[in-house]
Amino acid sequence: MAESGAHLTVGGGDAERPSIFQLLAQESLMEAVRPALRHAAKVLAEAHPSALGFLWRSYEELYLLLDLLLQSHLLSSCSASFSENFYGLKRVPRAGGSLSRGERGRSLLLLCLLPYLLRRLRGAVSRRRDQDDFSIPPAAGASGPRLHRLHRLLACGGSAWAVLRLAQTLLYVAGRAQTHSPLLWLAGVRLTPLTARDLSLMRRERPGGPTGSSRLVQAVVGVAGGVAVSLSTALSLGTFFLQFLEWWYSSDHQDSIKSLTSLPAPPPPLHLLQPRPSSSLSSCCPLCGRLLSNHTVLSTSGYVFCYRCIYAFVKTSQRCPLSGYPTQLQHLVKIYSP
Repeated sequence: MAESGAHLTVGGGDAERPSIFQLLAQESLMEAVRPALRHAAKVLAEAHPSALGFLWRSYEELYLLLDLLLQSHLLSSCSASFSENFYGLKRVPRAGGSLSRGERGRSLLLLCLLPYLLRRLRGAVSRRRDQDDFSIPPAAGASGPRLHRLHRLLACGGSAWAVLRLAQTLLYVAGRAQTHSPLLWLAGVRLTPLTARDLSLMRRERPGGPTGSSRLVQAVVGVAGGVAVSLSTALSLGTFFLQFLEWWYSSDHQDSIKSLTSLPAPPPPLHLLQPRPSSSLSSCCPLCGRLLSNHTVLSTSGYVFCYRCIYAFVKTSQRCPLSGYPTQLQHLVKIYSP
């Protein structure tokens, strides 16, 4: 049984085929990074709305710009997207060789621009539908029916795309397809693991400026490359931190933390364990032992005393006489009977 399922982790016995677990993990990486960056932009915008409010208002465009810069740099230098390079994968043409300029362009289009357009379209349709749901029904011939048809078309298209991706993934697992995703098939590429030779070539490569260009163009290219490298490094470190936070706040880890850090309930004071008449528990002051007069409760512990007794005790001892909790005079609360 183990031999029959071994192809799931070794890519069907082919060293150039990554396992399905690697492929699914690299796909889920950017799906986790984007909401984290969105939340960070929202927190910054709420903290400084006048100076950083544009981060939230133009988040999709800023994310597209950073994504284009990062993915373009990594496709040119590593022949891989950020998540693929993070998991030690690279893109090669289906027929073999190295990526051409057209394949890099198609990869960049399908990695960055297409998801952005789909998010914008879904967001616009969803907002318009919410407005129509909470407004007066449109008159005959208005855009209401068209909007519902478009929303239904998007839903059907999303379902069809999910079925197509599932079929492509199953074909890849069975060894009948070179790619696990239709987007890779549209780009004309497939994924293979990075080899030691690829890593050594990346270390030896030195970025050079374009021949015949001016110093200004070379400086811009150098700055863009530096920003892309810095962004890639920051996202790599942030990804590790994000995975750590997901593990830290997982339910299993929280259960173990609670079992280690939860303290047992302290025992009640010894004098409370002694049997006392039921009438005295509700009508006698714990300090003077007489009937309560001018009832006053301590907000720190909840016990009721005579005002004169507890005022004098707290003023001198600054604690609850029964529980020992630190108490100040402002914690005295008078109880008024109707």
